[in-house]
Amino acid sequence: MYNQLLETFICVADCGSFTKASERLYISSTAVMNKINALESHLDIILFNRTPRGIVLTEAGKSIYRDAKNMIAFSQDSIKRARRLSEDEHFTVRVGTSLLYPCKPLINLWYSVNARYPLFKLKIVPYEDNYNADTSIIQMLGSKIDFIVGPCGSASWLSQLNFFQLGASRVCCAVPHDHPLAVKACLTQRDFIGERLMLVKAGDSEIIDRIRAGLTADYPGVQLIDTPFYYDVEVFNRCEQEGNLLLTLEQWEDVHPLLKTIPVNWNYYMPYGLLYAPEPPKSILRFIEAVKECL
Repeated sequence: MYNQLLETFICVADCGSFTKASERLYISSTAVMNKINALESHLDIILFNRTPRGIVLTEAGKSIYRDAKNMIAFSQDSIKRARRLSEDEHFTVRVGTSLLYPCKPLINLWYSVNARYPLFKLKIVPYEDNYNADTSIIQMLGSKIDFIVGPCGSASWLSQLNFFQLGASRVCCAVPHDHPLAVKACLTQRDFIGERLMLVKAGDSEIIDRIRAGLTADYPGVQLIDTPFYYDVEVFNRCEQEGNLLLTLEQWEDVHPLLKTIPVNWNYYMPYGLLYAPEPPKSILRFIEAVKECL
């Protein structure tokens, strides 16, 4: 993947002489000198100053030396990656998708991954959101699907699954379209006073627990309504039907057509990314490495 003469050049530069380089390369001094002469002729650059006391890199040679080291290291890494992936020819990545956990954030990355590693193939596997996600998701990952893509602030999930973060989603508030607050472009916590705010019950998400603690301490007029640890469509239906507010995420703005998702003037974000089995096969770990390279 690179000019083999570069290896000889680097060896000569490291050794400081043609003779020592020939001993390391197990070829004659004449062969080493011929290779260096050929490289200089090919590049039209003098790489070494020849002196009675030995050879010294020219300034141009020093520049080529630094770049050559990087080129060879990159080429070797590239070959290793390709060999690893060749072991899993046409490996199919099964990505779960649902209303609340759509696979789109990964699809945006998929084109880059696939262009670099075409041996990976993608299969979309639909599934339904439900409040028993703690059990159902864990059962599916590694058996029916390899990944789900979505927010994860759950201590329970993080203790039982692997998580690779892709980004963060702003914590917002959903309100029914006919609610008085629906006209606002941005909400403050003071807007919650006198309202019923639905949010995940305490004890599983550090981020949600901080929001709860702040509202309880500073805005006691807000009525907090517990939801299950994991939202499903029924949580959004209840918000709209009862005229409540609902703590939600910006990526869920299209979940319910009769709810409007509005940013809140605070600095709370929920990490989102790839959730996968606690003991994944090597092929899944290689796919994660491929995703990292494309971020």
